[in-house]
Amino acid sequence: MSPRPSPSLSPDVVHVFTDGACSGNPGPGGWAWAAVDGRRDSGGEPTTTNQRMELRAVLEALRAISGPVVVHSDSTYVVNCFNDRWFEGWLKRDWRNAQRKPVANRDLWEPLIELYQARQDEVAFVWVKAHSGEEMNELVDAMAVAESNRQRDGGIDEAAATVPPTDGPPAPWPVDRAIAITGLAEPDDDQVEAIGEAVAALDPGHDVLVSGLRRGVELIGAELALRSGVPLGVVLPYADPAVRWSAPTLARFERCVEGAHWVVTLSGDPASPSKAVKARNAWLWNAVVGAIVVGDEALVEQLDRFGLGVVPVE
Repeated sequence: MSPRPSPSLSPDVVHVFTDGACSGNPGPGGWAWAAVDGRRDSGGEPTTTNQRMELRAVLEALRAISGPVVVHSDSTYVVNCFNDRWFEGWLKRDWRNAQRKPVANRDLWEPLIELYQARQDEVAFVWVKAHSGEEMNELVDAMAVAESNRQRDGGIDEAAATVPPTDGPPAPWPVDRAIAITGLAEPDDDQVEAIGEAVAALDPGHDVLVSGLRRGVELIGAELALRSGVPLGVVLPYADPAVRWSAPTLARFERCVEGAHWVVTLSGDPASPSKAVKARNAWLWNAVVGAIVVGDEALVEQLDRFGLGVVPVE
């Protein structure tokens, strides 16, 4: 992802790196920014979310630095909003997203977008892969984590917070950071756009997207996670569930399996696929803390009663 071309960006542009961190989501969090010229700042909040800290870091950086600026962030939630002009749709729809739902974190987005609009000829955004060895990105990550730790009351052992499922193997990913995606086999264009926003809202340095890779929403979500750098977990009801799919769709499935950070294959019976998928779902809901659910109100209600955080897409 490259900066949006801008004639006002001069050779003496300030490059600033931003990051947010959160222990739990929500939980104690921290934000940080650092410019290549040595300027930097950080802060934290006792109860917040990863995405709010990502936004706060950018907002504070742009408030502090005048003139031409390139913001480097590992948050596609932030970068795509400006490079893909999501905010134009939000403003046109009176601060509602593609699903006509209120835009989350408006209290931070609104001043940030106002600031950007006033300076958009001199501000650009670049996505940087988290934990890739980029020195400045690693610096702001460490600063944000330090602020999060300062906000933490007594400390939390994140490894101990991972609760394995009751049936089948334990989840190989950190359960307290995992979000599942599921829903329709044939989502419409608005739903696909909303899926893109939901996946982009995940933090590549913290969150995990978990997908069963069924055709439709699950496959699309997995592909978007790989493109965004969000770690992908795959859970299959049995070996080779896509063997009879069309060649193009099978190729998409195989690319997702190859690109996944973790793959769990359960011992379901391929002769009883419906029963195997139900067993997979029972395992899956114990392996995540939340879910993006597309076009299934009954499942949204079920998972809400189960205690998961649900992002519904109608």
